[in-house]
Amino acid sequence: MQLIKSNINVDFIGKQKIAFVLSSLLILLSIGSLIIHKGPNYGIDFVGGTIIQIKFSEQVPVGKIRSALSNIGFNDASVQNFGQEQDHEFLIRTSNLEMTDKGLSESISEAISASTGVVPEIRRVEMVGPQVGKDLRKKALLAIFYSLLFITIYISGRFELKWILSGVTAGSLMTAVYFLSIFNVSMAILIAAALVITLALFWVLRLKYAMGAIVALLHDVTITIGIFSVLNLDFSLPIIAALLTIIGYSLNDTIIVFDRIRENIKGAQTNDVLSPLFNKSINETLSRTILTSLTTLIVLFALYFLGGEIIHNFAFAMIIGVFVGTYSSIFVASPIVLLAQKK
Repeated sequence: MQLIKSNINVDFIGKQKIAFVLSSLLILLSIGSLIIHKGPNYGIDFVGGTIIQIKFSEQVPVGKIRSALSNIGFNDASVQNFGQEQDHEFLIRTSNLEMTDKGLSESISEAISASTGVVPEIRRVEMVGPQVGKDLRKKALLAIFYSLLFITIYISGRFELKWILSGVTAGSLMTAVYFLSIFNVSMAILIAAALVITLALFWVLRLKYAMGAIVALLHDVTITIGIFSVLNLDFSLPIIAALLTIIGYSLNDTIIVFDRIRENIKGAQTNDVLSPLFNKSINETLSRTILTSLTTLIVLFALYFLGGEIIHNFAFAMIIGVFVGTYSSIFVASPIVLLAQKK
């Protein structure tokens, strides 16, 4: 199936400066939002506490629910609508971990019934200790970092036949991060520094395809997290799963483009012919790229609108990731490789 004519010739490389400006603005917006909000809006999974989902048979003012919670000592509790307005469902979040699931449910049910006159249905109660949340946050960061480094080993071996060089480099960085994390160094700062060193080493070692791929993947992950921060959406374990899936999806698209680039630039003697060859490679894979993205988005939009609130944020993260990942394969990864190839 071919959506686009085989002789299409869009000048993607000629628009790389515009693309770099757009990507830079999105990344700066993402980082700025994360700084202002002091990181993502971590869910219960990462910060610890209790989340209670309740449902009413009729409309109940949120103010009365908050008042009821204050009466039983949950002054830090937050209440937000969950699902559609006609569902009359709410999520309650609190740092209280002193009661058992049953005791907490009974206390909240009795307090809300007395305040609103309507008995709520307790649909779920989830409790996570603060230490567990801290450990999960650390492991989530390491999972993303390790996945990026393993990807660079594959890319370097697959396209440049530098398996040992990339493996030693990635292995050294992973070992350093692991041992430094034992000494209570901030995991976020540690991984950010390791990624900067990784990019510098790839430039020095001339691992151009690996550098293009990891820059594109960092671009995708940063913008996705940034959009969640701007919209103040919960950042939970399912979102980590979405980020890892986005990395895999974006990488798959990038590899297709890289493979065609490698075939087309064989024998190229001068830098003058590189830009047209890169542009030709992107155009030749454009039909496949768009078709894959469209079919994936159909499924994701179905999940977003029909899958329910539990996977709502996961589907939203995936939708952002598919758009940004498709964009980065064309306008970020390929131009980075071209720049490295010319240098």
